[in-house]
Amino acid sequence: MPVAADAPTILVVPGLRDHVAQHWQTLLAARLQNERRPVRSVTPMGRDDLSCTARVEAIEREAQAIAGPVVIVAHSGGCIAVAHWARRTRRAVRAALLATPPDFETPMPAGYPSLEALDAAGWLPVPRERLPFRSIVATSRNDPLASCERALALAAAWGSECVDLGAVGHLNPASGYGEWPGVDALLEALAQPAAAPVGERERAGITGDCGT
Repeated sequence: MPVAADAPTILVVPGLRDHVAQHWQTLLAARLQNERRPVRSVTPMGRDDLSCTARVEAIEREAQAIAGPVVIVAHSGGCIAVAHWARRTRRAVRAALLATPPDFETPMPAGYPSLEALDAAGWLPVPRERLPFRSIVATSRNDPLASCERALALAAAWGSECVDLGAVGHLNPASGYGEWPGVDALLEALAQPAAAPVGERERAGITGDCGT
C-alpha cells in the first residue's frame, strides 16, 4: 500500500525496559519499517539509570529529527516520560497513543522501581497538565502496575480519550503480548489531521468501559 506524502512519522517511546525483541512496540516498529512507513524509536534505557531527564532528552532528540508530523506511541513509563516531555518541548505533535500508563505514585510490585527511586530520578510528581496534543490512553482492567481508576484519572487530567482494552495485564510479553491486536485502528484514527473519532470498538479491540 503506498504511503501518503503527509503520513506522520510514528515515534515509539518505550517504558523502563531494555530492548525486548517480542515486545509489541519492537514488533510494531519492525513491521512499519518493512512496510516502508515512517517510524523512529527512542532507544530503551533499562532501569539501571532511572533518570527522567535523560529520557525526556532522548524523546526530544528523536522528535526534533523528524521533519513532518509526529504521532507518538508510548507504553508504560514511556507515557509518563511523554507527559514530562510535553511540559518542555516546543515540537508540535499531531497525537499520541499512551498505552497502560503505570501508577508511579503508588508502590508497585517487587522488581519495579520504588517510590523513593522514582522520586530521586525526577519522575514525581507525575504531570497532570492537559497535554497540548490529542491523545488516547489505552487502559487494562487487570494491570498490575496501575488500577483502572488511577489510569482513568491520568487520562482525565491529560485531556485524553480513553479506551478499555479489557484484561490485558500490562500489555507486555509477561502478559502474553507479543503483537497487540487493534493498535493499527487506533493509530489510523490518530494519524488523521482532523480530530477523527476512534474507529469502531471491534476494530480497536475495545471491550467496554473500564471498571464496568
